[in-house]
Amino acid sequence: MKAIKFALIIIFSIFINNLSLAKESDQLIREIVDEAASVLSSSKSVNLKIETLNDIAERSVDINGIGMYTLSKYRKILSDEQKIKYKKLFRLYFLKSFSSRLVDYTDPKIEIISQKIINEKYTIVNSILKATSKRPEVKISWRIYTKNPEKPLIRDLIVEGLSLARTQKEEFNSVIQNNEGDINALFKTLEEFIIK
Repeated sequence: MKAIKFALIIIFSIFINNLSLAKESDQLIREIVDEAASVLSSSKSVNLKIETLNDIAERSVDINGIGMYTLSKYRKILSDEQKIKYKKLFRLYFLKSFSSRLVDYTDPKIEIISQKIINEKYTIVNSILKATSKRPEVKISWRIYTKNPEKPLIRDLIVEGLSLARTQKEEFNSVIQNNEGDINALFKTLEEFIIK
């Protein structure tokens, strides 16, 4: 009997913990979407909008985690110095790419549809970017890294079934492979994008 009670307590605790993670992930996305929409619909200058969007990204996205994932097998061969350089370049690359894509949206309307807890480390939040007269409806799934429940972070966006992190990884791998495995070719590509 004690064993059954103990098992029920454990199951109940896991259930409550999972609900908590799901709520936090859901709340994270709602807060990001609301804050970004407020920025994009404001009368601020483009430069100020970009600066604010970058602040949002740095607080809510696991930029380092995404950066290391996109390197795939090549992350194992980097020296400590190269890792530092790559993390710095990827951060600047990511923020420029992120803000330049978003800044064209004047008033995005995103509706949270559902969420699914994959395991204790990941929750998927499904949403829809509502259609307007200029663009169709877009399905967006947010992959949230929840290893630290106090600070859930976005690890990936799946737009209409296409993982942006995986796409980035394939692009980076292609650059490196086409340059005989030279990681400096990727550094150069990132630097060129940043200074454009």
